[in-house]
Amino acid sequence: MRRPTIVDIAKAAGVSKGSVSYALNGRPGVSEATRRRILSIAEDLGWAPSTAARTLSDGRTDAIGLVIDRPARTLGLEPFFMALISGIQTALAETSTSLLLQVTQEQRQEMSTYASWHARRRVDGVLVVDLRTDDPRPAALHGLGLPAVLIGGPLPGAAQPCVWSDDASVVREVLEYLAALGHRRIARVAGPAHLLHTRTRSRAFEESAAEFGLDDCGIVHSDYSDEAGARSTRRLLSRRRPPTALMFDNDLMAVSALGVAREMGFAVPGDLSIVAWDDSPLCRMMRPPLTAVSRDVEAHGEQAVRVLRDALAGAVPHDAATPPAVMVPRASTGPPPARRS
Repeated sequence: MRRPTIVDIAKAAGVSKGSVSYALNGRPGVSEATRRRILSIAEDLGWAPSTAARTLSDGRTDAIGLVIDRPARTLGLEPFFMALISGIQTALAETSTSLLLQVTQEQRQEMSTYASWHARRRVDGVLVVDLRTDDPRPAALHGLGLPAVLIGGPLPGAAQPCVWSDDASVVREVLEYLAALGHRRIARVAGPAHLLHTRTRSRAFEESAAEFGLDDCGIVHSDYSDEAGARSTRRLLSRRRPPTALMFDNDLMAVSALGVAREMGFAVPGDLSIVAWDDSPLCRMMRPPLTAVSRDVEAHGEQAVRVLRDALAGAVPHDAATPPAVMVPRASTGPPPARRS
């Protein structure tokens, strides 16, 4: 079926092409009654603006880009990204803007994707996730002239605004809670060490452990997958003096740890307490339900889009902090064995 054009609308309305253009673009030149009639006819004909034509006329594509540097299998299993993309899509729907998503597995491919999108005028701007401790992407994007918002941070020295939440305070909250229950041997299974939010959480974990006098705490790193969570849990629980509490940097690893604990004969929470990060439905569906760090990931995605939209409209870039995460205690945490009567 042929795509309806401005000429078709003009013929149906009995007006000139110029009048149709004024009406469709909200410009003066036609009466309000004529504008409403043209818009109604355009809707009846199924007319939609041509993205290519708009790009040629004003440089806008009505699309933003997101590159996720994770294995596709891990991405499909990790609830965080599904919630983040849901929030992004919710905000984009407000202005009929589309999302161009690319999954890669190496940083070089990610940078070439940005360069290609910019050269081919595929996107108006991008959202950048998984900020690194020595991240070259903000400077490279600034050099390209491609507007961006960084999800995470704050990242000192970056030209782009950041949308971030306070991870450090909730790490302290979790350790204070576990210490109050009587735990002294606590291990944290963290994400990759090169990620900025991993470093932020690790620093808070170490400082809080020292503050609460917990001298038998440690951190091991993984890749967020269920397999890595299971391996790390087996190694930790195989120690001569295993930890009595485990804290995970995502919910997928925590769920796998629950299965490993049962496999190895550890009762949860009788012998081992487990805390997850990102309170997806998985945490509430487990038996026992998992204590978790809860934050509104969808709101995080929505806020990132709105900050990018402001930047594209010419507003001065500004960092935006989303509501802080909170710990939600559930049945997977309790006193360690020595404290039970």
